[in-house]
Amino acid sequence: MSLINQLLSHRNHLEERYRRLLERSDNYRYIDENKSDNAAFKAMKILSKINKVSYLDM
Repeated sequence: MSLINQLLSHRNHLEERYRRLLERSDNYRYIDENKSDNAAFKAMKILSKINKVSYLDM
């Protein structure tokens, strides 16, 4: 597998995790603020990783 394919695969995986965490954060917003905040924080960390991978992909 070439490096470009690995980067694309990793970015797709990170984007899917990011979307799931944002959805979880929205779902728990009014039920449990701690779970919502934790999911939002993890999503921010993953977004940072997505940006780094996107920079390498250019």
